Amino acid sequence: MTEGNLFIVSAPSGAGKSSLVHHALKTIDNLCYSISYTTRQPRGLEQNGKDYYFVSQDVFKFMRENGEFLECAEVHGNYYGTHQATTDKIIKSGKDVILDIDVQGAAQIKEKMPKAISIFILPPSPEILESRLRARAENTEADIERRLKNARDEIKHCKDYQFVIVNDEFGNACRALEAIIRAERQVLSRQLDKTELIIKSFGG
Repeated sequence: MTEGNLFIVSAPSGAGKSSLVHHALKTIDNLCYSISYTTRQPRGLEQNGKDYYFVSQDVFKFMRENGEFLECAEVHGNYYGTHQATTDKIIKSGKDVILDIDVQGAAQIKEKMPKAISIFILPPSPEILESRLRARAENTEADIERRLKNARDEIKHCKDYQFVIVNDEFGNACRALEAIIRAERQVLSRQLDKTELIIKSFGG
């Protein structure tokens, strides 16, 4: 069985990466989301086990020290991590995994899994990013300022990614993300086992 691909999607807070990832999961077959662990509190309608696994700092630190995370990082004062065994199991089943993670986590994964496909979601301007953060009405003024400051640092890393999508119009950005995922599935090196079987069936 051919293993699945690992897609990494990163962006500054407010750029729309979570919405884009959720749309891709609805429209693309055999694409799975590896649910992250976090120490932050749920926001809005978020549910434990669906959007994140919400755990205490003590539980998170125990898991980290036990080597359970493929990557983990502190973001905006909270810890986030991707579970190694869960991600590996999905990929080995032949399905693709998409991760919604920050630039720190992406760098850790690219060191461990250089074949991972990295995609950065870029907001069209600082003003639009700020307006999106304020439209959430979920963050304090200090939190918004911290996220905007972090965004300036995170955006500098977009050149480290294979693909960059400017999220100026949601529909266009959705189609761009979908096109990248579908195209990467057809790369010969990723389809080699399947391709060789078909060639042999033709007597090649």
